Amino acid sequence: MAEKNNLNALNARFRGFYPVVIDVETAGFNAKTDALLEIAAVTLKMDESGWLQPDETLHFHIEPFEGAILRPEALAFNGIDPTNPLRGAVSEYEALHEIFKAVRKGIKDQNCNRGIIVAHNATFDHSFLMAAAERCGLKRNPFHPFATFDTAALSGLVLGQTVLAKACIAAEIPFDASQAHSALYDTERTAQLFCELVNRWKRMGGWPLASGTDTEAPLVTDGEE
Repeated sequence: MAEKNNLNALNARFRGFYPVVIDVETAGFNAKTDALLEIAAVTLKMDESGWLQPDETLHFHIEPFEGAILRPEALAFNGIDPTNPLRGAVSEYEALHEIFKAVRKGIKDQNCNRGIIVAHNATFDHSFLMAAAERCGLKRNPFHPFATFDTAALSGLVLGQTVLAKACIAAEIPFDASQAHSALYDTERTAQLFCELVNRWKRMGGWPLASGTDTEAPLVTDGEE
């Protein structure tokens, strides 16, 4: 279990939050009515020197929930055929249950207090995950209900790019456009991008904070925002 006061530990870097990179592929833009079709998650860890790196990966194709809208233009964009039996799709409940279980374990192992979603244009992914969790009646959602780390915004600040492919190229992370809009591929690249942004700030001297700065503020608890 990670120590609370070790500045090279994951829990100290993000005020007790446990960052998990998420990407979803959907059948539209409305999280309440449009189908969630694919989701991937990459957990993160710190090495002994405090460098952030990807850890474990989970990936699921998902069956559209009953009554879900499948917008043809969205399916044409991501290339997903929801009726293809080779997808090996599972229910929203099964996919999120497994992701939430892994995240809760990571939170405990890293001595964190709550998960936080990292995503590119994070509001979109966060809204679909939260809507699906509500539909499934999953009460033990480990993620913060509204806070996120958005790699589009961070990339705009650090790299001058907000499109995932362009941000990866600017960060010298290989990006294969032919694999884009696969939740698994995009999540893996977003995880690498987020790690590079965090580690670049450390290399530039931005972390740990300057001597005399309060770096031992209380970790976030479930009741805090």
